[in-house]
Amino acid sequence: MMLLTGLSLLIAMAADHWLGEPRAHWHPVVWMGRYLGWAGRRVAPFVRAQSQAPQPVVASDPDFKAFALGAIAWLTGAAVICIASWLLQAGLLLVCAPLEPIAGLLVASMLLGLALKPMLAWSMLRSEVLAVEQSLAPGHGGSLAAGRERLSWLVSRDVAQLSETQVRESAIESLAENLNDSVVAPIFWFVLLGLPGAALYRFANTADAMWGYRGVYRGQDWEWAGKWAARADDVLSWLPARITAFILLCLPWPRTNSAVCPEPLNPQQSSPATASLMARLRDEAQRTPSPNSGWPMAAMALSLGLCLHKPGVYVLNAAGRAPQTQDTQRAVAQASKVVLVFVCLLQAVAFVAAIRRF
Repeated sequence: MMLLTGLSLLIAMAADHWLGEPRAHWHPVVWMGRYLGWAGRRVAPFVRAQSQAPQPVVASDPDFKAFALGAIAWLTGAAVICIASWLLQAGLLLVCAPLEPIAGLLVASMLLGLALKPMLAWSMLRSEVLAVEQSLAPGHGGSLAAGRERLSWLVSRDVAQLSETQVRESAIESLAENLNDSVVAPIFWFVLLGLPGAALYRFANTADAMWGYRGVYRGQDWEWAGKWAARADDVLSWLPARITAFILLCLPWPRTNSAVCPEPLNPQQSSPATASLMARLRDEAQRTPSPNSGWPMAAMALSLGLCLHKPGVYVLNAAGRAPQTQDTQRAVAQASKVVLVFVCLLQAVAFVAAIRRF
């Protein structure tokens, strides 16, 4: 079974690279979003209205009705997703059962890998982050306004007042966070639970993005209506986020091009000690409101010697320097290494499991 999992993962990554994302009307994650939008509109009338403008909320009185409705809607969607993906996986394996062992393994791997592909979005994430940097480049017809516009495709925050440095910081932060959400975590749950595991994670992550607001959203307090969705994503992302951060800090450090970045790095940043950065990682990660997204973002900031911050919310690696033009490419290079290392480790495990079986 591990060999099938490993081969399916390779097929999925190859499909992600060569085929890209399916069309929207065929994309399972789009279907999840449509269900969550439909269910959210039915939960919304029971969410407390707020007259004040959107702002963070530290605490609110319990709203058990909204919480229960949000939890029921989440559980219903999750059950449908898990059953449908399990039936799909079982059906694909059943179709391949009459074939010869090797042929059956190869065909099953191809079909299962293609079914897994929509749960991964590495190529799209990489290209979108690089597109933000390209939109900022004056030499290629870019501008700050174009960079802000392109960034708005990646993040939900207000980008209208961001400086060029803040646009670049936001892109790198989004890359680090979604490296876990769109690649490492779905693969992690696929290895553990098969296609239903990957599908459940993507559903949970999408639900958190759509419902997990801490405070007022469009005039309503979603603190309790989205609490189940937020906590479910926290639980499912907990270990993968830390795996992502660990691999990031264990990677070789990319060199800085002194011709492009004349500012010298601090000695500890130019040749950082992994053990020292590991000790700092927890403290840096805990500066963000999220229990998970801060880990890959902090690891990216530490590994590149950068200061990443969201105005008024957090500052990661305050002693680091501000991101410059080449740092987006360096961040993408680091993220690409994480994907490669993680997939190779899983292939090694699958190979060893297959050898032991035979």
